[in-house]
Formats: sequence, C-alpha cells, structure tokens
Amino acid sequence: MRAAILTREFPPDVYGGAGVHVDFLVRELRKLIDVDVHCMGEPRDGATAHTEKEERLAGANAALQVLSTDVAMTAGIGAAGSVDVVHSHTWYANMAGHWAKLLYDVPHVVTAHSLEPQRPWKAEQLGGGYRISSWAERTAYEAADAVVAVSNGMKADILASYPALDPGKLHVVYNGIDTDFYRPDPDTSVLERIGVDLTRPYVAFVGRITRQKGVPHLLRAGLAFDRDLQIVLLAGAADTPELKAETDALIADLRAERDGVFVVSEMLPRDQVRQVLTGALAFLCPSVYEPLGIVNLEAMACETAVVASNVGGIPEVVVDGETGVVVAYDADDAKGFERGIAEGVNRLAADPELAARFGRAGRERAVSSFAWDAIAEQTVRLYESLR
Repeated sequence: MRAAILTREFPPDVYGGAGVHVDFLVRELRKLIDVDVHCMGEPRDGATAHTEKEERLAGANAALQVLSTDVAMTAGIGAAGSVDVVHSHTWYANMAGHWAKLLYDVPHVVTAHSLEPQRPWKAEQLGGGYRISSWAERTAYEAADAVVAVSNGMKADILASYPALDPGKLHVVYNGIDTDFYRPDPDTSVLERIGVDLTRPYVAFVGRITRQKGVPHLLRAGLAFDRDLQIVLLAGAADTPELKAETDALIADLRAERDGVFVVSEMLPRDQVRQVLTGALAFLCPSVYEPLGIVNLEAMACETAVVASNVGGIPEVVVDGETGVVVAYDADDAKGFERGIAEGVNRLAADPELAARFGRAGRERAVSSFAWDAIAEQTVRLYESLR
C-alpha cells in the first residue's frame, strides 16, 4: 500500500500540534507501508516540498497563496506515481486532498486537528481569507471518504460544525506521543540560560500566542499564583499585532506585581523544551479551544502534572485528580476561569508531593494509552478499509 500524506508542516518547519502529529505519524507509517509526503515550503529531506512563494501572487491574501500551493501539491501527487490513498492534515492541505480524490479517483482521508467554525477569531488574522479557509475545509470534509477526529470531543465538534457529514465516515484515532523522546530530562542548562532560579519551583507554558491558547487568561491568573512560584513562558509570536499588544501589556502587569517571570519568544528545539517541561512543578494549558492538545501529552510524558481547561479533548488526556487538575472554562465567566487556574496551581504549589504523584501517573498514562505505533496501525487499517 502507498499513501500520500499532505501537510503544510513537516520537519524541520514544525510550529504547531498538527505538524508534530504528522512528523511522528509518518515515522511509524513508514514502518508499515510506503509513504510519500507532500508539504509546503522550502525543499527538505523526507518530503516533496511545494513553495508558497508564488511570484504572481505576491501581496495577495494568504488564503489564495495556500490554494495555489494546493494546486501544485495535487499535480505533484500525480507526478510521483499512483497512490492508494491521500491523507490531508489541516485546511491548508485539505483542498489538495480533495482535488487529488477527484483527479486520480483515490480515497481521501482528512484528519481534523482543528475546525474553522470553532475558531472565529481567525477572521481577525485572515480577513476575507477566513471565509475561503472555511469553504475549503467544509468542501473537503463533506466529500471525504473518511474523517479522523483526534478525540471524542473533536468528533462531537465535527458533527456540530458539519451536520451534512455522514457520521459513518467519522473515526476517532487519538493523537500520540513519542515517550522515548518525551521523557524526564534532568538537564538544567536551558533553565540556567533563561535565568530561572533552580532553588524555586516554576510553572510552564509552551505554545503559540493565539486566541485559542488562552494566554491572556494565564497571565491574569498568574497575579494570584503563590508568590514563591516562577512562571516560564515558551511563547511563539502572536498571531496579530493587536494580540501582541494585549499580551505584552499583561506580561508587563504581571512583572510589576511579581518577580521570576520569564518569556522566551523564539522556538526552542524539542530537547530544550523537554528540559523546561521536566523541571516544572506543573504545565499550564489554559486553552479555550483544543481538539486534543499534544503538548499536554508531552508534559505528562516528561512526568509533569498538568493544570488545564476542560475544553475539547483535553479531559480525555488529562484525568482530573489523577494526572492533574482540570478547570472548567466558561466563555461568559473569564474571572471564574482564571480563578480556577490559580487555585489549581496553588493547590500543587502547597503540595509538591501531590504534583509529583500526578506527574508519575501522567507518564504512565502517556506510555500505556498514546503510543504512536498503535495509532499508525489504526490508521493503516482505516486506509485498507477504503480500498
């Protein structure tokens, strides 16, 4: 069997959970079947790359540039030879999968890592391009031969967003975690470089500054954290200038009230992120929307307790009272949500042994329930069922 994986992100250019998913899924799939990877961006090993820098579209809305790259990707699939299935990840590659289905008469599998209707704040970032991305996603999902949800929470969101989709085409296959790589790492060189005081505990956040990740909630909650705690934010660039200004102001407010607030804006290598996750008293995930949240699994695999919101698939990963603290999110009660985050963090700060116990249980859960080899086997069985 030969599958074509279609994605925007592929190593070394990985900036989000979907890219991490594709990276590890492809590694395991290649042990079982033949896999071609078609990605976007500059040439790289292990994939056929299709540039997003179309000269005649310079200055055009980013959504048009994506669709132009999808056309090139579709042509590239045909040029590479026959495949048995195409499998697209995120709206960026969905139309390439849809067009390949029509052009080459092969089944199209879509993995849902997020849903455009669930992320209305993207209109702030993309303008009219958000309507194009929404159209592309809907068209591909409703015509796909199979749609993979990365959690049961995501499955419910898909059915709510796309009621015309045949529920029989919907399958739940969890995201996974490489627990050989994500493991407790005692090295502290990165923390020392950042300036973290190793004699004091700290909590950590890793993720992009996007509305989805709820960073402003975390920063406001941080005002009420135990005074001995430090806060380490590995936070990528903000999606919009407005969100950057809001975030910068909240960071300034937090630093005015407490010491030990560290912000790292560049993307650190994974082995350095692993250090930060390992050393933390707790990992914080204040997302307001999260299909599953691979980063929670990464923290758990590093034997770190998690304090997270109860949105999407997070409660299927983080078990409240066993591997961490799950906080109820209510869009109409931001203060209550932020208070809940602070209470969860302070509970662990007051009882480090409880945090350690949650961390050990989290590692056990990551190893036993979210291994990539099993996920790859489920994916191949799905491919075979469509032949």
